[in-house]
Amino acid sequence: MTEDTDGWLTGKQVYDRIAERLRAQITAGHYPPAGALPSEAALAQRFRVARSTVRRALAVLEEEGLIDTMPGAGRRVKDPERRAALYRYQEIAAEVREQIITGVLAVGTALPSESALRRRYGASRNTVRQALAELEGEGLVVTLHGKGRFVRPAAL
Repeated sequence: MTEDTDGWLTGKQVYDRIAERLRAQITAGHYPPAGALPSEAALAQRFRVARSTVRRALAVLEEEGLIDTMPGAGRRVKDPERRAALYRYQEIAAEVREQIITGVLAVGTALPSESALRRRYGASRNTVRQALAELEGEGLVVTLHGKGRFVRPAAL
């Protein structure tokens, strides 16, 4: 048996242990840049866990920038030179975040509307909404129903 299939993976946060093993294999070149990873079903069988556990492990690797999910093509290892590349919504969020941090957008200031941000960045509504949701999740922006999104005051 290989190291991946030695016994059952048990205990807390099994997905972290799966992510560690896959990360080590990616780093060692077992899965080359632009190379496809096995399917969720194949990995679930290999590690003897549920697909949802494998999905969480793969999400960790994607968050770290090691892999990408390609619709219709599965998950692929990112090229090391491109690992720092951001998704479009992350680029938009980073620019708005910078405006908030530097004071260009002061506390209490209304953010531009979704349609204004769509025009400015040439992005889809969903992309803009995802960027705004990221900023809201970070506590930088607050949404007031019927009024818009505003720069949130810093927590005291």
